[in-house]
Amino acid sequence: MMVKLDVITTRGGDQGETSLGDGARVRKDALRVEAYGTVDEANAALGVLRLSTREDAEADAMLARIQNDLFDIGADLCVPGEAGARLRVADTQCARLEAELSAMNGQMPALKSFVLPGGAPGAAAAHVARTVVRRAERLVVALAAEEEVNPAVIRYLNRLSDHLFVLARRLNGNGAGDVLWVPGATRG
Repeated sequence: MMVKLDVITTRGGDQGETSLGDGARVRKDALRVEAYGTVDEANAALGVLRLSTREDAEADAMLARIQNDLFDIGADLCVPGEAGARLRVADTQCARLEAELSAMNGQMPALKSFVLPGGAPGAAAAHVARTVVRRAERLVVALAAEEEVNPAVIRYLNRLSDHLFVLARRLNGNGAGDVLWVPGATRG
């Protein structure tokens, strides 16, 4: 599929509306637009995370695939309904995430506490990306309560947040640098 964008500024959204992938015009604050806009935000957070994974070819390759998957999700979400031959997210993409997650998790010790977002810069960036993915997932679930949504999108986003959590641990020295929650530690 070839994409050609000659004009970036169209002025079509100046009145607070945008076009979906099927050509329908909707308000920019429509739930569908919020959902795929938050997926785009998650993709940008992954771009920032990749600044910390350039030296880790395996992690960077996983994140590159995930960024492409997130564009697929945006394309899927921006076209309501069946949409014929339009691009749809497939369960094989989710299965790949699960396999990667399992392989990473198998390299580290079991958790004995909740993990606070932090540690190495890459781990902290992975936690930020994870929370944006969780927000995207919540918006897609809300959208699915009102309109038809490809269920593979919800499954993918759910696995992706888990994947990013485990990746954060991997980037923290396979869990050795995790910042652990100490319940009640700030009570006076």
